[in-house]
Amino acid sequence: MDLPPGFRFHPTDEELITYYLTPKVLDTRFSAAPAIAEVDFNSVEPWDLPWKAKMGEKEWYFFCVRDRKYPTGMRTNRATGAGYWKATGKDKEIFKAKTLVGMKKTLVFYKGRAPRGEKTGWVMHEYYRLEAMHNLPKSAKNEWVICRVFKKSSGGNRIPISGLIRGENGGKMPPLMEISESSSHVPCFSNSVEDQKPRNSESSGTLSNHRPLIMPAELDVDSGMMMMQDHSILKLLLGNNQDSEAPGAVDLDCLWNYHY
Repeated sequence: MDLPPGFRFHPTDEELITYYLTPKVLDTRFSAAPAIAEVDFNSVEPWDLPWKAKMGEKEWYFFCVRDRKYPTGMRTNRATGAGYWKATGKDKEIFKAKTLVGMKKTLVFYKGRAPRGEKTGWVMHEYYRLEAMHNLPKSAKNEWVICRVFKKSSGGNRIPISGLIRGENGGKMPPLMEISESSSHVPCFSNSVEDQKPRNSESSGTLSNHRPLIMPAELDVDSGMMMMQDHSILKLLLGNNQDSEAPGAVDLDCLWNYHY
């Protein structure tokens, strides 16, 4: 059905119950296709609902059948794959010319599982009729309701569909890696800084917090030179450095200049 330009669907609470919900309850074949879609709230996450609606910029309308937890009970199953809808506040009475025609329940979506779910900005207004208000045909075994869904920002304003990104993660990729605050290791890019430092417990002749001893690149020595060096001179240099107040690099200039 083509709608005229500028058409908007903004019914009042009383209009939703009188002109849409009541006909649906009395005859399940009733359709408000241009404006209200049918959806199973237990199988769809709230962030996917705007794209299943027939129309709407900041709020979206759906027919839905209440899913009872138990066949003979009154409790409603409001869980989805990612979370659950939780009722908040007191149900509001809706009147038409001083006549009570229905009720409005407010629910908020929580991610996770009760009672430790994480509250989100997704809100639902569920419109329903009281059982005593109409005589259901014998074939009517389901309880139809109308749900108005929207998402609120931190400031309380309703977010338009243009400001939403479909999907649970909001289009954001998960972090590539988790780095412990107590570790200086950066995976894939370097070795641990701690691994590069000598340990005090490894050897009595090894210093902690000192850079490794590196032979100058320009020094031309044969393979046996290191075996010929006087070990006593090296020990003396290391011992003098340990006695100094401020730790620093070992001065090896005199070692390189040493000749037998």
